[in-house]
Amino acid sequence: MFIQTEATPNPSTLKFIPGKPVVEGDPRDFRSADEATISPLAEKLFAVRGVEGVFLGADFITVTKDDGEWQHLKPAVLGAIMEHFMSGAPVIRNGESEVVADEGEFAEADQQIVTTIKELLDTRVRPAVAQDGGDITFHGFKEGVVYLQMKGACAGCPSSTATLKHGIENLLRHFIPEVSEVRPV
Repeated sequence: MFIQTEATPNPSTLKFIPGKPVVEGDPRDFRSADEATISPLAEKLFAVRGVEGVFLGADFITVTKDDGEWQHLKPAVLGAIMEHFMSGAPVIRNGESEVVADEGEFAEADQQIVTTIKELLDTRVRPAVAQDGGDITFHGFKEGVVYLQMKGACAGCPSSTATLKHGIENLLRHFIPEVSEVRPV
């Protein structure tokens, strides 16, 4: 099994591409070992000393480290991923595959605006963010302000504020005049 690695804009996060599907449906973001109990793969990764975040995408895994150096962590992370896929164990335990979709908070009168925001996020933003090993989710729209959450490599990334303010905000304001600002959750 050959696992590719890619750097992300976040120096604390590496993207691992196992060449196999990782999760179906919505990505999964684990910020602690306690949250990872539904995923044997995430549990294995959190067992590697220095791992502080695991994000499972459709065909990639991003791992966020603490203060350690990637040159020391990377071999152990690669070993944990390879061991998991060679074992045949599921990435997400049976019965735990459903993610309850949060529709976000917004006024019913803004339904059409929110539908357009979500469509733009799904078609134009999420694919680009996934290329960097992350994801973005809609959390609300109120008085012209769109609330979004960055996940995976994008959470805590030094350039995530610029991505939100200059990239995503400009895109949404261009297509939806009612949008005045984008803020992180």
